[in-house]
Amino acid sequence: MIDIPLSALEVAMVQTGTRAVDTLRDTAAFAQELERLGYHRIWYAEHHHSPAIGAFPPVVLTAHAAASTSGIRLGSGGVLAPNHAPLTLAEQWGTLAALHEDRIDLGIGRGPGTFDEAIARALRRGAGPTTDAEYRGDVAAVLAYLVDEVALGPLPEPWLLASSTEGAALAAELGLPVALAHHIRPENTRAALERYRAAFTPSRWCERPRVLLCVETVCAETEEEAQWRGGPMNVVKAGLLKGVSDMSFPTPAQAAAHPFTEQERQALAGFRAQQAVGTPETVVRRLARLAAETGADELMLTTPVYDLRDRVHSYELVKKYCGA
Repeated sequence: MIDIPLSALEVAMVQTGTRAVDTLRDTAAFAQELERLGYHRIWYAEHHHSPAIGAFPPVVLTAHAAASTSGIRLGSGGVLAPNHAPLTLAEQWGTLAALHEDRIDLGIGRGPGTFDEAIARALRRGAGPTTDAEYRGDVAAVLAYLVDEVALGPLPEPWLLASSTEGAALAAELGLPVALAHHIRPENTRAALERYRAAFTPSRWCERPRVLLCVETVCAETEEEAQWRGGPMNVVKAGLLKGVSDMSFPTPAQAAAHPFTEQERQALAGFRAQQAVGTPETVVRRLARLAAETGADELMLTTPVYDLRDRVHSYELVKKYCGA
């Protein structure tokens, strides 16, 4: 039994043999299905220059999904502050919040959204990596512009994304709810939580510490089927371990034939042990354990599997078996 809200992070994987436009067409259907299943919110991630993940701006995907749904919350998970002028972000997300009142989230993150340094510089008009002080200033400016400059009335719900103690500390300082990227750096989750809760300062945005935990989740009727469906993301992760980021998102059959090294197998096994992949019983048990261990207020599931139907089915099984 899981008695906290369940949500979804959609990274819009572009499947081998398909076009990016096909992935775009799937986003509305995915949002409609998760709304039907009773999920609380869907966030869209910002990525650039990757064959496996479409460069679809979160603000556009959010607007598209909001137009085809009626109640589910939607937003960015996250939009990357260093790539955008703070006033632009405030105007975009303030407008969405005015058009879809009480449904829009503004999750803000720091990373470049790409492994290509030239693309990162192009996004930032030639500037290099942002400093801690610049990032803090950008986030604070977005929040101030939402209230003082844009001032359209309804406000998006702001969140700060974090995968480290530094990001968690900034969320605490600004009094923002924090979304922890357990699906990326699970080894940092415990320390980031402790830092956030110890240093939290109430604000107009959040009166108490509030934690969303994002977990990679692949659920199927059998363990073998779950591993089969999760195989393509294992190939992508193995490539990242070697510094290869320009690969496409393979089919499950291609992933099953991929020659992993023993070192890669051990690294992937260690990562999966901290996520939730397997049968409904296994997945719900692992999610419940993570919720209990972290005291999370909400779980966000990210399910990077090849086929839209399989992805929706995974979310359907989790919702059916968890009782939430």
